[in-house]
Amino acid sequence: MTSNGNTQIPIAEGLFTWPSPAPQLIGGQCSDCKAVHFPKQDNCQACAGREVVALPLSRRGKLWTWTIQNFVPPIPPYTGPVEGFKPFGVGYVELPDGLVVEGRLTVNDPAMLKIGMDMELVLEPFRIDAQGNEVLNYAFAPVAG
Repeated sequence: MTSNGNTQIPIAEGLFTWPSPAPQLIGGQCSDCKAVHFPKQDNCQACAGREVVALPLSRRGKLWTWTIQNFVPPIPPYTGPVEGFKPFGVGYVELPDGLVVEGRLTVNDPAMLKIGMDMELVLEPFRIDAQGNEVLNYAFAPVAG
């Protein structure tokens, strides 16, 4: 429950650990070839193996590249706020698990972003749904210091 009385829910089940004080993305690891992917799927992307197990991914990584989304993305697939749209950062973060993961960034100021900087996974409000729930999405925040 948030301070405004809304119930918090994840944007999608099985995308990240929830609830959790230290959330992690949930990837998949193929039991056959050991390839890791995100998000977890039923089949391996590398070998089409059918046995994929859930694998919590590292919370920290390095900013691989980034951009600022300055306009409302196409609807669908975008389901975020249109009214009062605020530009947001989008980046690829290289995790030590051997993946580069795309995600929103918590900052949208180019002066605060640098390729190679340390980033950490956080959850942040994305929108309020029709039932009044606060929908949470994952994002990456620069690591302080």
